[in-house]
Amino acid sequence: MSTLVVVDAANVIGSVPDGWWRDRRAAAERLRDALAEQAADGLPGLAPDGPPVRLVLVVEGAARGVAPLPGVEVVEAPGSGDDRIVELVRDADRGPDTVVVTADRGLRARVTALGARVAGPRAVRRGRSG
Repeated sequence: MSTLVVVDAANVIGSVPDGWWRDRRAAAERLRDALAEQAADGLPGLAPDGPPVRLVLVVEGAARGVAPLPGVEVVEAPGSGDDRIVELVRDADRGPDTVVVTADRGLRARVTALGARVAGPRAVRRGRSG
């Protein structure tokens, strides 16, 4: 079974006060790059069964315009990033195992009600400060 990992870019980026607010798009690109490195390893902490893993980074607002990389899809939310994440989880329709990476309590409640697992930002930050 494949695993769908959906990353709430705004929430993960905002979890570390590293100056991300000066250039949100660049911060999203740094996160995307770090995720691409992790995707190559199969995301062992999030996808215990290993590949195949579908990794989706959801961006919104000033972070739009981030290009995808091999192993990382980028989805631009036209409005609320949380709403787009919920749509992605709902569309997964219990097919793959689904994990949402966020610390947002409201979003966590919404996606767990749909059957997704949740993980906090540290699951993908791996001790990185940027």
